[in-house]
Order: sequence, then structure tokens, then C-alpha cells
Amino acid sequence: MTVMKSGISAALAALVVTSSLSFAQPAPAPARPCPADGFRSGFTTGCPQRQFADPADISAMMAALPDKPIVAPKSLRRVLVLAHAAGFVHSSIPLASKMVEYLGDRTGAWMTTITYDAAAITPENLKQYDAIFLDSTTSNFLDDPNDKAVTELRRKALLDFVKGGKGLASIHAATDSYHTSGPAPTGTWPEFNELIGGYFKFHWSYPTLIPVKVDDPKSPLTAMFPARGFEMVDETYTFAQDSFSRKRVHVLTSVNYAKMSAEDKAKEPAAARRTDGDYALSYIQRVGNGRMFYEAHGHDEKIYYQRPFLAHMLAGIQYALGDLAADDSPSVK
Repeated sequence: MTVMKSGISAALAALVVTSSLSFAQPAPAPARPCPADGFRSGFTTGCPQRQFADPADISAMMAALPDKPIVAPKSLRRVLVLAHAAGFVHSSIPLASKMVEYLGDRTGAWMTTITYDAAAITPENLKQYDAIFLDSTTSNFLDDPNDKAVTELRRKALLDFVKGGKGLASIHAATDSYHTSGPAPTGTWPEFNELIGGYFKFHWSYPTLIPVKVDDPKSPLTAMFPARGFEMVDETYTFAQDSFSRKRVHVLTSVNYAKMSAEDKAKEPAAARRTDGDYALSYIQRVGNGRMFYEAHGHDEKIYYQRPFLAHMLAGIQYALGDLAADDSPSVK
């Protein structure tokens, strides 16, 4: 198992790009040729995951980092970032991992361990952590295809970790996990589908201008956004209608569907369109004795240059850790 631990001086050391890669298990043959060297190519199963971010992206992100936590941590906190994608691999994964690490280092809110190996998700290893961050994990990211018992152990470890009182924070492709594909997807791991809040059905491709509505302007997790709403350019996920419900989660932000252009609305296939026009972007929920935070944006590296977005992620992780109190009652009673 390969992990990378953060320290207060990690921000400077991380600017040195390394080329050593490790794998949890042999990768299957790629569905299409792996991309040439570069930092902007997403790619499918079978290509090695890069574990380093472009230094220019790191520099731009660091310039936008908050200087202090939203609230002081109640104790020394530790966050485990799982960056293993078993399906589509986003090029922004290494940058998102560093975002978590540098947010913790800069503000003093937590310490971070980064791993690209799902073998880190065991009951014994998780005892040292207060929250897990799922970094655009895709497909069956916890599973060992050669060992059913290991798969079941990891799945139970994740669920027990959160339900037992710890936290889960997640970004973008974490919801593109454990579901079938096609115009009418179904969940393949119901407990996780409920834990994460929903599963992927469609996305507006990058770059699409998305008008964002602040659903709960009184929440400390949205205090960094203007209450009137704002605009975001990214690849924007939507969820299968029967997989997401405001009766279960507390919605923080959502697509202001009424303000979307007719042209952009038309890009969504009729089979994927929600009949209720409800496209949540970020939300929180209680899961047993624990907490879950999810943010749908985070596809493109430029998203991580934005001060409000980074502050939102800081607040979300501090909520998941149990340090930031917020109304997490379902949005629809």
C-alpha cells in the first residue's frame, strides 16, 4: 500500500514532480490508448493513474487557499484521501488530493494522508482517521475483483466508519461509482448509493456555464457564496432521479435550472432529464452517527483556483470531521 503523508512543509516539497508510480493491482488493458504526457487528459480503465499535479496548478491553487479554518478543530484531526479510480480517471485527481492536504496544512484544521490504494480501507487502518475524502473515485473503486472477501471487508469498513461517528467528504466523480451505465442506470451497492446521496446519470460537458442557486444561504458551508447565487464553468454531474432525494439530504447548492439557457438544457437527453428540474450540486447528510459532504463540481483543474470553492471545500470537510456545526436536516421534511 502506497501512501503520501502531509506535513507543514509539504506545500514546498510537493512542487517537485516525481515520476514514481505504484499500483494496487495489475490494471486491465485500456479501452483506448493511454494519453501522452500531459496534465489535461482524462482516460479510462487500464491507464496508470498519475499521482502528481502540474506545478502551475498547485501554485495557482495555493494562492487561493484560505488562511484559517472556518472553526477551530476540537482536537488533532486526520483525513485519509482515497484517490483510486477504478473507471474513468480524471486528470484533476492529484490536484484535488493536494487541495485537501494544503487546506489542512495552511489552516491547521487537519493532517492528511493520501493513498491511491483501496487496500487502505480496512477497519484497523481507519482507526487513526476522523474522515475519508473520496477524490473522484469511479466505478467499483473499493473492490478487489479477485477476492470477494476482501471486497466485502472494505465495503463494510467504509460504512461502519461513517455510521459509527466519523466523516465522509467527497468530490465530483465519487458519485460515478457503483451503478450500471446507460439511459436508465441502477445502483449496484445500495448502501453506498444512499451514503453518497445519489449516482451519476448525465453531465453537462466542460466548459458549460452553470447558474448556481444557493439553497441554504444561512449555512456556514455556503457563507463564502453570494446569497443571490453565482455562475460556475465546469463539467456538471446530474443524478438518476430515483437515486437522489431532498427527503434524505440537506441541499446547499443546486443548478438554477430556470436560468439555464434553452440551448444547454437541450444538451441533456430526454431519457436523462429530471422531471422535477432538481439538480443538486452540494449537500450534506447525517449517516448514522456520522456525517457526509458532497460537491459535484471539481472536474477541471481551474476550479481549484477559486477562493470561494476552496473555502466551501474547507467548510465541507470540517463539517464531515464534526468540527463545524450545520443544519443537516433533510431539505424536504
